[in-house]
Amino acid sequence: MTREELAKMVDYTILKPDATKRGVSKLCEEAKNYGFASVCVSPTYVPLASNLLAASDVKVCTVVGFPMGFNTTEVKAFEARTAVEKGACELDMVINIGALKSGDYETVKKDIETVVNVKRSHGGLVVKVIIETGYLTTQEKIMACRLAKEAGADFVKTSTGLVGGATVEDVKLMRETVGKDMGVKAAGGIRTFKEALAMIEAGANRIGTSTGPAIIEGFPK
Repeated sequence: MTREELAKMVDYTILKPDATKRGVSKLCEEAKNYGFASVCVSPTYVPLASNLLAASDVKVCTVVGFPMGFNTTEVKAFEARTAVEKGACELDMVINIGALKSGDYETVKKDIETVVNVKRSHGGLVVKVIIETGYLTTQEKIMACRLAKEAGADFVKTSTGLVGGATVEDVKLMRETVGKDMGVKAAGGIRTFKEALAMIEAGANRIGTSTGPAIIEGFPK
């Protein structure tokens, strides 16, 4: 793996409530300089990021149902459509965690499918499903990954970063569950090259982090 290949696995993220336009602008400039896969910003900043990155290969990612996942399916669908119309081409959605833990798998699957269906009218859209591992048992993690795969999502993602974070064990479990043809995004608490590499070796092919430059600068010379 080269430094450039690692950069193409990074979703450079700024989702703090107090994120400013200046902060988002800096994020986008650094993302272009390092060649990251995407920037992940709040829905409010999608138009700004889309404008700043228009002439680059860096994608604009935003969140749906963030951070709790308990929005109704109709609200998530509206969020997804609106985000894409404003320039997002990747969506990180949070599952209905309560429904999953209640055993209401049909609701969880329908929730994901509704966001995935936005792809029908917006080709190239990538949907990542945040299963929020910090709330789940091993069997619930497996079920969440299976439902996301059945619903047609492109990636499963460990967490929002607000409840625990990514672990090597969870990433391995998720990769084993979804197989080789679906993406696995590790996010939450990944701040160094060593930590990112451990996640990649465990099966992740995308890293969500707010410290993208530090991870790349930590790449062995």
